[in-house]
Amino acid sequence: MFAASTGLFEHVKADLAGPGTAVMTHSQLEDMLGLAMREVTRSLFQDHLRLRAFTEVRVADVVDARGVERTRIERGRTRILGTVFGKVTATRIAYRGSGVADLHPADAVLNMPGGMYSHGVAKLAAIEAARGSFAEAAQRVNALTGAGVGYRQVLELAVGAAGDIDAFYDALVPVPCTDTTLQVLSVDGKGVVIRPEALREATAKAAATKGGNKLDKRLSSGEKNGRKRMATLGTVYDAEPAVRDVDDVIADPDRAGGGDDPERRKGPKARSKWLCGSVNDTAAEVVAAVFDQAEHRDPEHARTWVALVDGAPHQIDLINEQSAARGIGVHIVIDIIHVLEYLWGAAHALHETGDKTIEAWVARAGRTILAGGAVQAAERIRGAAMAAGIAVGKNKGIDDAVAYLTNKAEYLRYDTALAAGWPIATGIIEGACRHLVKDRLDITGARWGLAGAEAVLKLRALRSNGDFDAYWAWHEEQEFIRNHQARYRLTA
Repeated sequence: MFAASTGLFEHVKADLAGPGTAVMTHSQLEDMLGLAMREVTRSLFQDHLRLRAFTEVRVADVVDARGVERTRIERGRTRILGTVFGKVTATRIAYRGSGVADLHPADAVLNMPGGMYSHGVAKLAAIEAARGSFAEAAQRVNALTGAGVGYRQVLELAVGAAGDIDAFYDALVPVPCTDTTLQVLSVDGKGVVIRPEALREATAKAAATKGGNKLDKRLSSGEKNGRKRMATLGTVYDAEPAVRDVDDVIADPDRAGGGDDPERRKGPKARSKWLCGSVNDTAAEVVAAVFDQAEHRDPEHARTWVALVDGAPHQIDLINEQSAARGIGVHIVIDIIHVLEYLWGAAHALHETGDKTIEAWVARAGRTILAGGAVQAAERIRGAAMAAGIAVGKNKGIDDAVAYLTNKAEYLRYDTALAAGWPIATGIIEGACRHLVKDRLDITGARWGLAGAEAVLKLRALRSNGDFDAYWAWHEEQEFIRNHQARYRLTA
C-alpha cells in the first residue's frame, strides 16, 4: 500500500547521493528538500487513505438522525481533500437510501471537513488572515502547504474558522478569583471602512444624503465618515487592588529637588484578560456581551466591578443601563489620559508657544483632579482665563476643558479610585483598538465586507487572548458534531 511513497522517498535519497547536490548551498538544499519531502508526505497521506479504503468494512446498520435507514451501498465513492501537504483523494463506502442524502461513516472517522480543505489548511488560513490581507494570506498558505487556495477560499475559511468563537467563550470555565479581586470592564469603538452594501442603515442614509463625491481622485472632508461602520470592542479582566496616591501618578512639579520619584507604586496589573469585538453587532450588544462575560466570572456579584471609559456619553449610558437591568453596582471611572488631554487644550490657550511652565501647569491641574477636585480645577481654569482676558465662549480649549471637568465630575473621583486600588486608565482597550482594528482592518485602501471584517476582528481578539490553540481543538469538535454526529441516530 505504501509503494508509491516509498518510491518517492528512494528517489529523494538518490538525488541527495548524486553529484548534482554535492555543489548545492544549504539554502538550495532546503528548497529542494522542502518541495520533495512535501510530496513524499502527501504521498504517504494518500497511501494511508488507500489502505483505509481497502480495509473498510460495511457497517451493519446506518441510520440517519431522522431514523431513515441506508440499506444500499456503493463502493469506490471518492472526494478530494486539500491538506497541508497537497491534494489527496479519499475513497470510501457510500450508504444510500431512496430520496435521502448519502452517508459516509468513514468520513466521520476522519472528521472530514464540510468543504474541500482540511482543518489544518483552515487553521493556517485563519492565522494568516488575521495577520494580513486575504491575498497575502493566500500566498502564505500556498507557500507553506501547496494547497492551491485562492483569495476567496481564504476569506471563506476564515469566516468558518471564527464561527464558534462566541460559543467557545460561553462554555469556557473562568479562572477562580477571590471576592477581593477587582473585575474591570472597558469598551471602546473604532470605525472600519465598509463596502456600501454593509453599512448600517443610518450611515447609508447619511452617505446618500451627501450625494456623490466632490472630487474624482480622492475623498473630501467628511466623505470618509459615510463609508465607515463602527467596530465596538470590549474587555474584561481581573486585577488585584493596588493602592496609590497622587504622587504615584503625577509627580509634584514644585517638590524640592525636582525629578520623578523612583519609588512610585504601580497600578493594578491585568490578568485573565478577555477581549471581544464586533462590526456586525451594535455597541449595546457588545456591552451586553461584556456584562455576560463579567457575570460568567462573578455570578454572585461578590466582587468590585470597575468600568473604565473614555468619557463618551453613549458608553456611559449603555453601562448604566446594563448595570441597572442586572442589579449590579458598577463604579465608572473615566480614563485619566483623556482628562489630561483636555488640560493640555486649556494650557495651550493660557500659555505662549514654547512656554516652559506649561508642563508644570498641567501637572498641578492634574494633581488637583487626582485628589478629587475636578470641579475645583475647572473653576481655576475659568478664573485663569478671565484673568487673561478670555471670555466664556471665546476659546474652545478652555470651554471644552471646563465643561468636561464639570459635567463628568461624578466619574472623576480619582481620590476614591486610588485609595481603593482601582485602575484609572483605559490602556488595555485603547491598545486593543490599535492592535485589533487599526493594524489590520484599517490598512490603506481596505474596504471590507461585513462577514470578512467580523471574522478577522474575532480571530484577532481570540489570538490576543492567547486562546487560539484551545479554541481550535474545541472548534474541530464542533465541526465533528455539525458535519457528522448530527447526521446519525445516536444509540445508547
